[in-house]
Amino acid sequence: MPELPEVETVRRGLEPWLVDARIDAVRLNRPNLRFPFPEGLAAALEGQTIVSVGRRAKYLLIQLSGGKIVLSHLGMTGSWRFAEHGIDKPPRYYEPGTEPKHDHMVWEISHPKHGASHLIYADPRRFGFIDLMDDLEDSPYLQGLGPEPLGNDFHSAGMAEAFAGKKAPIKAALLDQRVVAGLGNIYVAEALHRAHILPTVHAGTLVTKTGRPKKALEDLSHSVRQVLIEAIEVGGSTLRDFRNAEGGSGYFQHNFAVYDREGDPCPTPLCGGIVTRIVQSGRSTFFCPVCQKAP
Repeated sequence: MPELPEVETVRRGLEPWLVDARIDAVRLNRPNLRFPFPEGLAAALEGQTIVSVGRRAKYLLIQLSGGKIVLSHLGMTGSWRFAEHGIDKPPRYYEPGTEPKHDHMVWEISHPKHGASHLIYADPRRFGFIDLMDDLEDSPYLQGLGPEPLGNDFHSAGMAEAFAGKKAPIKAALLDQRVVAGLGNIYVAEALHRAHILPTVHAGTLVTKTGRPKKALEDLSHSVRQVLIEAIEVGGSTLRDFRNAEGGSGYFQHNFAVYDREGDPCPTPLCGGIVTRIVQSGRSTFFCPVCQKAP
């Protein structure tokens, strides 16, 4: 499932082509994705001008001139692309293979600079969904989310407050969207490796008795931020079905240190460890048992 870097890559690809564009017509090729399309969606979008393209956690947020906001979750295989053109950056080209039968929603748009085009939402497995709202505060999907890991509200002190006394494994604690928004299995594994922290240690062990973050937690907050920044710079990761707004793949999977690298040598200099895989809460966890330690 796309995580924060993949969704941010899509957002950045869409933004220059959508902001100030008018939605002239909307075609829904089926009544639902994971959930039914909101009632009256096409009528609510037609005639609207797109004011901004934002992101919260793993959700795309498209602000319309009339005040309504389109929320898009990509699920496992969802993607937005343009039929007529790619995007300015990164300079990738659409990879063939998307079948028209998976194009479930099409927006006919006209942009004052770029002209007319068709924006397509495709989703072979239909695990994504679309919502329409008047206020972000009313969205059940956005309520209770923690700070954005690339924002100023994300820091080791806030993590220490959330982790104090917690016996949950640090990996599970980081995946809790109430603690930090947008993290998923891939980037949690990579961040924990960079901070040299075992994924199985209790989250509370990264906090001092006085409630302050230990050095390991400070390193972890820095690692989370850095791995996300690096992933965004190369367009996210492609494991199976992720596509950016042009239809191209991400490249960060080539930089994985531990994720999906079971049996490979740990890339930490002079470590000598071998990447190991375990299962936590039904999901694969990859780590180095030599250089990743308990704090």
